[in-house]
Amino acid sequence: MKCPGQDMQFWNEAAIFEATCPGCGGTIEFYKDDTNRKCGNCGNRMVNPRMDFGCASYCQYAEQCLGTLPEEFVGNRDNLLKDRVAVEVKRYLKADFKRIGHAIKVAQQAEKICREEGGNLAATVCAAYLLEVGEVEALNKFGASAAEHRVRETTTLAETILGKLGAKEAIIQEVCNLIDHSLTLQDTTHPDYRVLADALVLAGLEEENKHTPLTAARLTKAIDNDLLTGSGRQLAEKMLKP
Repeated sequence: MKCPGQDMQFWNEAAIFEATCPGCGGTIEFYKDDTNRKCGNCGNRMVNPRMDFGCASYCQYAEQCLGTLPEEFVGNRDNLLKDRVAVEVKRYLKADFKRIGHAIKVAQQAEKICREEGGNLAATVCAAYLLEVGEVEALNKFGASAAEHRVRETTTLAETILGKLGAKEAIIQEVCNLIDHSLTLQDTTHPDYRVLADALVLAGLEEENKHTPLTAARLTKAIDNDLLTGSGRQLAEKMLKP
């Protein structure tokens, strides 16, 4: 079956449109399934401004379906995977809204810090989401969330979920390594571990502050002793200081 979004029988008059070339200001005509078109006036190649490449971040047939993907998209493909992981984690946790909320907070903080620190955004944010489901799995199976159980269960779930989404082996391995570092406190100098560790601290402080406003002493202690990155410390000051 052909993807309905790419099948002409489902198209309407909006399927063909014109866009302004950023190179010369001329007009480029696009069909909705064009990944990119060359300007007939100046030769500049422009990415389709209306095309949603979201499905291509996880679909193994993306290249065959969409043709040759533009370089701008290929470079971000791994990063888009984190959104699919978020959906899978929410499905797994079902109505456990407390855990879902915590996972989202950790992932949001990880993304903010990672963008500032220049780490592996896809692996770090995916690991941030998956840590929560690994703890649940360990509790369900063993009645405890000891590090050894959490590492095994979280990495197994990570491999299953990321494999289902068509992630490349390299990123699956990176996520699993990051989970292992985070739960066993190995190689705390690894930059992506430091990002994830700070994201966990910030999410915890945010939840703590919601119930009981943090004192200046508590906040200062966290900034000085618990946060490992400059970006994490700046976020704490900005987010939590009265």
